[in-house]
Amino acid sequence: MIFCKKTFLLACMALTTSQILFGQQKNIYHKGWVDFNKNGKMDVFEDPSKAVELRIKDLLSQMTLDEKTCQTATLYGYGRFLKDEMPTAEWKTKIWKDGIANIDEELNSLAYNKKAVTTYSYPFSKHANAINTIQKWFVEETRLGIPVDFTNEGIHGLCHDRATPLPAPINIGCTWNRELVYKAGSIVGREARALGYTNVYAPILDVARDQRWGRVVECYAEDPFLIAELGKQMTMGIQDQGAAATLKHYAVYSVPKGGRDGNARTDPHVAPRELHQMFLYPFRRVIQEAHPMGVMSSYNDWDGEPVSGSYYFLTELLRKQYGFNGYVVSDSEAVEFLSSKHHVAGDYKEAVRQVIEAGLNVRTQFNMPDTFIMPLRALVKEGAVSMKTLDERVGDVLRVKFKLGLFDRPYVEDPGSADRKVHTKADEEIALQLNRESMVLLKNDKGLLPLDISRYKNILVTGPLAEEVNYTTSRYGPSNNPVTSILEGLKTYAKDKAIISYEKGCEVIDAKWPESEIIPAELTKAEQEQIQAAVVKARNADVIIAVVGESDQQVGESKSRTGLNLPGHQLLLLQALYATGKPVVMVMVNGRPLTINWENRYLPAILQAGFPGPSAGKIVAETLFGDYNPGGKLSMTFPKSIGQIELNFPFKPGSQAGQSKKDDPNGTGKTRVLGALYPFGYGLSYTTFEFSNLQVGPQQVHAQGDVQVSVEVKNTGQRKGDEVVQLYLKDEVSSVTTYESVLRGFERVSLEPGESKTLKFILHPDDLALLDKNMNWTVEPGRFQVMIGNSSEDIRLKKEFTVVEPGVILK
Repeated sequence: MIFCKKTFLLACMALTTSQILFGQQKNIYHKGWVDFNKNGKMDVFEDPSKAVELRIKDLLSQMTLDEKTCQTATLYGYGRFLKDEMPTAEWKTKIWKDGIANIDEELNSLAYNKKAVTTYSYPFSKHANAINTIQKWFVEETRLGIPVDFTNEGIHGLCHDRATPLPAPINIGCTWNRELVYKAGSIVGREARALGYTNVYAPILDVARDQRWGRVVECYAEDPFLIAELGKQMTMGIQDQGAAATLKHYAVYSVPKGGRDGNARTDPHVAPRELHQMFLYPFRRVIQEAHPMGVMSSYNDWDGEPVSGSYYFLTELLRKQYGFNGYVVSDSEAVEFLSSKHHVAGDYKEAVRQVIEAGLNVRTQFNMPDTFIMPLRALVKEGAVSMKTLDERVGDVLRVKFKLGLFDRPYVEDPGSADRKVHTKADEEIALQLNRESMVLLKNDKGLLPLDISRYKNILVTGPLAEEVNYTTSRYGPSNNPVTSILEGLKTYAKDKAIISYEKGCEVIDAKWPESEIIPAELTKAEQEQIQAAVVKARNADVIIAVVGESDQQVGESKSRTGLNLPGHQLLLLQALYATGKPVVMVMVNGRPLTINWENRYLPAILQAGFPGPSAGKIVAETLFGDYNPGGKLSMTFPKSIGQIELNFPFKPGSQAGQSKKDDPNGTGKTRVLGALYPFGYGLSYTTFEFSNLQVGPQQVHAQGDVQVSVEVKNTGQRKGDEVVQLYLKDEVSSVTTYESVLRGFERVSLEPGESKTLKFILHPDDLALLDKNMNWTVEPGRFQVMIGNSSEDIRLKKEFTVVEPGVILK
């Protein structure tokens, strides 16, 4: 079982010395156990020494229909649905008088929601005590005392007032650093438990394949292997601290038709083999290797079948094939969509029946839990849902609560320690390092970067994102942390060393955006004056730092885009600055790949900052002036035009090829722009690296055998730096068309000038497997090519090995 191993008596003493609101007259707290059902004896479900499955069976046998159905719904916390910060006498008249599955985002002072602001979120110890108060009400004031699972978001760091802020997931993906991601997960999990949360909705394992999609910023990558590796570390980091990790969004959520989000959110065009090899791959691997306790079902369909109402997705795949044994919570409105959007259910009650039969455990939606619980009760009474099915769904929820230790230690045992455990100095350093390692250097002509501050005494900072900070704080992350803008960070760094002047230059968008994505809008007089003011200051500067890109108003949930150029008149600003003849360093704040073609051709230096956390200004300054050498790599392909989409890694042979230039009876042509602007895995450094001595063995291997790979990497430059060594695998001949190559290994390594290191990789049968003609995972005989490079296109070394006999892989 997963729980903190502090003495149980301390917690009991802390709680029984003061009856917080509704304390029972009878003491239910005993040495080593709690009398949840208040019958004066230790039942099997109350006995910590009994097996979890026995405890579940015993508790289910004591539960009424009302109590069981209450374990199938979420109660949204204060400021979302709950109107009371603390339990009141009226709670005894509410549906949760018989318990509730979970309470989401309770008293967290949710970002961007003034209704959720509460005095109980901070100090941290005050929140831990408040959660204990609420948990105490459910333990003592409901008949069976079933504890609540307190859930919260956690993809940017824990979604709580002043918790440790992490950069956006797309930045985390650009670190390619497993160890650092595990540490980040550990911070999220530890802070959750210290504050009283027991279940964290993270990580997001969506495979982001359409750069227009608004939630690209919340995904690690476009590649399933990279997502699986980082998602596994985040999951283990959270759960090793005693909190449940709930994976999002299962499944095929990240490729709505045409990248359209908002009211669309349906109709992914994904073939069956691609479904499993691409979009389900991260979920399967993370479930089987990290054993998360939660999965969130998505509200889209696949091949006409809504996922949240699909027995195939929620039971056949998730539980029977992948071995998941936690509970499935719906994404908000997923249940309602079965009738309101997908129209596979005639009414909402029928939608409830379908999701329960499919395998959904808990409905989450921004309204009363009654709206799900009451139709479910009616369905059971009518015989439309069997008690056996209901017991299975409730049993999964109870299993997680037992694994979390809620039936043994239901309270935060040392609330006062939360002030010492949440957002520590060490946590802040890890968050800073995540931000540093997420910086990606895209261009650096003639070594302009790092800037020599002794040479550039007059620096102009311009651009609409220089002072902006809204992108550092996410709806799904911490609130109320101090933020350093990029302008402020540069000023602080250059203090007493150089003169920093500032002129905004333009706004992020123009007055006619997003229409100006398709019909360019003329500059207004005010906009002309803004650009001209920046140009005037640029003429007196030694170097220009232009901070451009997107804010959180153009990126995020329901914010898909029609185009991918810099929005508004930012390109016109850059062109006017370039025309001054002064060197222009472009710092790009972006939550998705952008089609920065002119910028890449003409500007000498481009640094992708992405959506970093509140330390944005400090990190960008360190990187531009050379205190930190950027080593991040792109986790998504940058297309040159939206007309190239889909353009990603991995891809099928010939699917992203050029056009024939020779005489060909089937035709020749020169009608389109070819190739990526920046490929998957790309990123420059202030130093150089050399790869050598690639070893692959054995040269012949059976289908169930492992292949050992080693390679030497050396820093051949003058600065300490990080390189991400990437291992790609090519199946040279296969029974079905598979990807041109696939990522199957990577390692981020930091090297001093002249230092070298030998890196070792192991290729397992799973890494070689494909779905054959019969849709079985199989390692086929034949030649495989191991390729080592520092991007998907920059391959430096190659060697082959041969599989000598086939084998079926059980997954």
